[in-house]
Amino acid sequence: MANGGLEETGPISFCDDVSSITADQLRGFFVGWPACPSPERHLDILHGSDRAILAIDETTGRAVGFITAVTDGVLTAYIPLLEVLPEYQKRGIGGELLRRMLDEFADLYMTDLVCDPPLQAFYERAGMHRGMAMVRRDRAGMTGERR
Repeated sequence: MANGGLEETGPISFCDDVSSITADQLRGFFVGWPACPSPERHLDILHGSDRAILAIDETTGRAVGFITAVTDGVLTAYIPLLEVLPEYQKRGIGGELLRRMLDEFADLYMTDLVCDPPLQAFYERAGMHRGMAMVRRDRAGMTGERR
């Protein structure tokens, strides 16, 4: 798929069909997280999302980035995850994933996400604004373990 303006990232393509993605293509994500989903659980996340877009290294077939969203398709959308593998960061891949997802939701009233303070400037560059949020984190929910 052509990706205007990203020639410098090398052989990266973007796809929104996760039906042929395997868990083996999803290794290496969630670096630094206190609890990480397995690649199999990650695949479940992609399949369970209303929308998912992947960045694929065309040479290796490996997923090097992804973004997910849940939406009612009428008024609201929420972006829970945007990740790029560390060795592929600083190449515009995350920005392109975000741009593509925000374009899909351009007609909605609101598209929200929650991020840590060091990431806020990245999202501001994409036209998003700081806001207030409330969160709950359950590590067992991330890994699929039962309490």
